[in-house]
Amino acid sequence: MRRPFIAGNWKMNNLAADTASLINAVRPSVADVTGVDIAVCPPFTSLAAAAHALAGSNIMLGAQNCHWEPSGAYTGEVSPQMLIDAGCKVVTVGHSERRQYFAETNETVSKRLAAALGAGLHVIVCCGELLSEREAGNKEQVVESHIRGGLGDLSPEQMSSVTIAYEPVWAIGTGVTATPEQAQEMHKFIRGLVGEMFGSGVADNTRIQYGGSVKPDNVDELMACPDVDGALVGGASLKAESFARIVKFQAK
Repeated sequence: MRRPFIAGNWKMNNLAADTASLINAVRPSVADVTGVDIAVCPPFTSLAAAAHALAGSNIMLGAQNCHWEPSGAYTGEVSPQMLIDAGCKVVTVGHSERRQYFAETNETVSKRLAAALGAGLHVIVCCGELLSEREAGNKEQVVESHIRGGLGDLSPEQMSSVTIAYEPVWAIGTGVTATPEQAQEMHKFIRGLVGEMFGSGVADNTRIQYGGSVKPDNVDELMACPDVDGALVGGASLKAESFARIVKFQAK
């Protein structure tokens, strides 16, 4: 049985004081939650405040990206070792906004992933298609390129520290959510790919999150899908009440 994993991606939001306030509001609301892994991923400048506010809680600290080198002349970048030093347990790589705005590629995703795993972080690897790619009938090819290009160099053992997040780009921040049927179809496809690459045992144990306008009023239906193992939550994770309700999903 795969343990559900709900993570909040705060993107470029919240100063340090806002971060502490939000975490202090979320903590008591989810303190009684068991059987679900929970993480929040604030911006780099708020990691220290977040680590302090999260101390002793059941919420893990995550970051939104990392470089593939441990140190060096990479102005503006943050290494996996720096994230661990800040208290992080989790990092996301390959988010569609990184691909869209910052020239992220399957190759750089693969390098970031390997470096993060090597440093001891749990990694959420994102994949997902544009609306134009879905409408052209290429959604599986795009997602397969992300999965094989990003995860292809890993060993089966390393996959135990990887969560895959399927985020259809057309549903991110748009208010449009993939239907449970659409989400389940793609998650099943992704699990099949993982099985081809690493074996059925690894595929059965790999968690696949859904991301893309996840809200309190749709999370229950999404989490009821057999291959949806959690959520990577954007805007709804910036409000304590809505994020807590998502963490406390009621899969039927």
